[in-house]
Amino acid sequence: MPPQTVRISIREVLLQEIRGQEAQTRTGGALQQSTVLDAAARKLTGCSHEAILTQWSELFRTGLLAWGMNLSNPDPPWFHLTDRGQQALENATRDPSNPAGYLRHLASITTLNDVAMSYLTEALECYVAGLFKAGAVMIGCAGESVILDLRDAVVQKLNALGRPIPKPVGDWKIKTVSDGLRAYFDGHKAIFAQQLRDSFEAYWSAFALQIRTVRNDAGHPTSIDPVTPETVHASLLIFPELARLADNLSKWITNDFT
Repeated sequence: MPPQTVRISIREVLLQEIRGQEAQTRTGGALQQSTVLDAAARKLTGCSHEAILTQWSELFRTGLLAWGMNLSNPDPPWFHLTDRGQQALENATRDPSNPAGYLRHLASITTLNDVAMSYLTEALECYVAGLFKAGAVMIGCAGESVILDLRDAVVQKLNALGRPIPKPVGDWKIKTVSDGLRAYFDGHKAIFAQQLRDSFEAYWSAFALQIRTVRNDAGHPTSIDPVTPETVHASLLIFPELARLADNLSKWITNDFT
């Protein structure tokens, strides 16, 4: 199993155990390091203790967990979930803080090209490591790859039909291409199926207004801290819907447009 896959698998099991034990503590008791690690180790029989401990430490380093139960018991073995940790566990099956669950969710709704997937997995690695500016750039690149794939599908179909390619769609600048594709599909959305039309109107702007803006803020900073964990988190959450929309638009232009 590749090292990256091992890391995200260990992280997922740890989060699952914390989630289960945190629910139990609501009726009394507190979270303890040994109970989580022992339970995780029983499930991760093929992983070294060192690998499990490394990912355990990462949950503290990146702000999901903090030591202590209360001010009277502020030290290990007690620990608690931070606000960010609580957020991560609210939807642990698909939150970016759990890359394994996030990627399973993505795979259940669409398929990425290899380039987009390579940038997306690195974006997730950056996010869980607390490298938010780098994560913003990586998720932006993944989004751009998805848009360029869709552009290629449009160009291929129009060439096959002997129709002109809108000039912005053939441009080299991603913003121009994105705006050109939006204008092109906007002009044809009246013949979309209702579900595709609703998805297009709801999610296309997410690329320009969320993912690309955050990516540009990170890549062309105007302040010391141009991006926050929350903005990168939002970009990662919206990305699967953008990818699914682009896939559905590609299928429409390829199979249904005449």
